[in-house]
Amino acid sequence: MLDRAEGIYMWDTDGKRYIDGSSGAMVSNIGHSNPAVLDAMRAQMKKSTFGYRLHFQTEASELLAAKTAALAPEGLNKIFFVSGGSEAVESTLKMARRYALTQGQSQRFKMISRYPSYHGCTLGALAITGYAPMAAPFDPMMMRMPKVAAPRAYLDGLDADDPATGLHYANMLEAKILEEGADTVLAFIVEPVGGASTGALVPPAGYMQRIREICTHYGVLLIHDEVMTGGGRTGHFFGAEHWGVVPDLVSISKGFGGGYVPLGAMIARDDIVEAVMSAGGFIQSFTYAGNPLACAAGCAVLDEIEKHDLTGNGARMGDVLAQRLHGLMQRYPLIGDVRGKGLLTAFELMADRDTKAPLPAALNAHSRLVDIAYDNGLIIYSRRTRGGTSGDHFLVCPPMIWCSRTRPATWLISCRSWAKAVAPVSNSNVMTSATFTCSNIL
Repeated sequence: MLDRAEGIYMWDTDGKRYIDGSSGAMVSNIGHSNPAVLDAMRAQMKKSTFGYRLHFQTEASELLAAKTAALAPEGLNKIFFVSGGSEAVESTLKMARRYALTQGQSQRFKMISRYPSYHGCTLGALAITGYAPMAAPFDPMMMRMPKVAAPRAYLDGLDADDPATGLHYANMLEAKILEEGADTVLAFIVEPVGGASTGALVPPAGYMQRIREICTHYGVLLIHDEVMTGGGRTGHFFGAEHWGVVPDLVSISKGFGGGYVPLGAMIARDDIVEAVMSAGGFIQSFTYAGNPLACAAGCAVLDEIEKHDLTGNGARMGDVLAQRLHGLMQRYPLIGDVRGKGLLTAFELMADRDTKAPLPAALNAHSRLVDIAYDNGLIIYSRRTRGGTSGDHFLVCPPMIWCSRTRPATWLISCRSWAKAVAPVSNSNVMTSATFTCSNIL
């Protein structure tokens, strides 16, 4: 039972202290109970805690939209606020479809994604998620969308630093577009750095640039799912900045609001939104979209990231963390791979590092490891690596306030324990669906 949380620590009601080694679910990027964020929330609560976006614009939502647009890639200035990652992804899918209709391309409806992948738990997001245990129970209720292989070069014995490897995986997208019929494909959605389903998977050299070229060539919209990578965790505010690639639509959440209030957003290319608005508007509605309290918290979170250069700290401390994790990999053969960017890092456990054979699924090593860590006062986040049915990885994603004064070793538990476990604004940037004339708030 949680009692309180502060900084990188959390306490239960018995007084036991835990290190939040995964920032919850990669959410608490600036740590817990940040005084500046709490002060901003109190100030907003004194003014208003709710203002329905079809009735009012709010100062907090307009300010957060402007801040977000300033951080986004050039040309992506329109913001639609939501309450979380699934809603953000769902909104990008619907915006893409609405845009296709404005262009007279009603035949475009197929959303290509990767396998494995995770994009959310609403039915629309599940249809593009490549994680069998989550999606399979709902197959009769939705239309599954086509998939291409995630670029897991380490499993395929390929050199991730070789541009030929990136081209190899990117060309799978082109082949799938042609197989499905290029005029029927609406969009391709990708996490710049893999999240829960692939465990901080970094794309091989040239991959991100090539998929952008392919999408442009075939008139397919490129959607970046930055729900986990957005907010500075990888060493850039948006993960895709590592490769200089500009998408057409972006979903963001988690670290965007830092866990203080449910918050997320769709970020859209200006001309996409303008076309949809001119054709009658974006028919999409969430009660808490643009909630002033959430947006005030979001503004304060972005201010803290900028003020304390937490994105830069994520890059610097990510190097320290990666060095320590690779050191453990050299010592313990149970660790088959270490990967990630910044403070979005992961271990993958394997029975044989050379053959890449996973541990027996029945051992449930990933969940057992989480339990052992929890008993030792460390919170980490694990998932099955290979489509949800086998393989074990866990994410090491401390808050971006972590520094070298906190000994990196304190984030880790003994690999001997693992072995035991597995052996047995006038120029407004916000869109509105009220009249579609006054500001650009959705």
